[in-house]
Amino acid sequence: MSQEVFEIVQGMNLKDIRIQMALQCAPLITGIKISNLLIVQNNNVDQVKKILKDSNISYYVLLIREKKTTLLLYKSSQLLKYLSDRRVKGLLMRLGYQDMEITQMFELFKTRYAAYMDGSKSFPHEMGLFLGYPVEDVEGFIENEGRNYLYTGYWKVYENLSKKVKLFKQFEIAKETLIQMVAYGLSIEDVIDIYSDNEQLEAAV
Repeated sequence: MSQEVFEIVQGMNLKDIRIQMALQCAPLITGIKISNLLIVQNNNVDQVKKILKDSNISYYVLLIREKKTTLLLYKSSQLLKYLSDRRVKGLLMRLGYQDMEITQMFELFKTRYAAYMDGSKSFPHEMGLFLGYPVEDVEGFIENEGRNYLYTGYWKVYENLSKKVKLFKQFEIAKETLIQMVAYGLSIEDVIDIYSDNEQLEAAV
């Protein structure tokens, strides 16, 4: 993060849900990632739902704890396309997701994630897939038990290092851009709309 953006962040109200969304979900909002986890205080969940109501971003409540809620935010059509990829689908099936609809997959993942967070089950490796991580890195993480990675950024990288490093830099640029946009007075709803319009224009070309 540049010094300029770091100073902007220092002057922000980090409890503001719109600021939290800019910090946690910039790659998703800008369209360079298909899904993202968002962890918020329980009393902010309704506000998140309101922000996303008329947007191109869907949500699924993954875990509710005493003070915080974890939501999976995602671009529905893009996530479905990714999960239907032959290699991704094959890995999902090996992990126990046998020809399921997306809602069924979410329900199973929710159960496994809750069990992991409670300490009763091991880490659900399918999380990487639901977050849209490259399947080769999810497979590499499983096969190597989290070791022997080439690089660690937003996830542990096992293949195509230079490509992933560039992608992580794009994620950081996205975060800085959104912070600046919000700091200059745009609401997070406006920011989501702007990038949604850009995606529609690109798809139409």
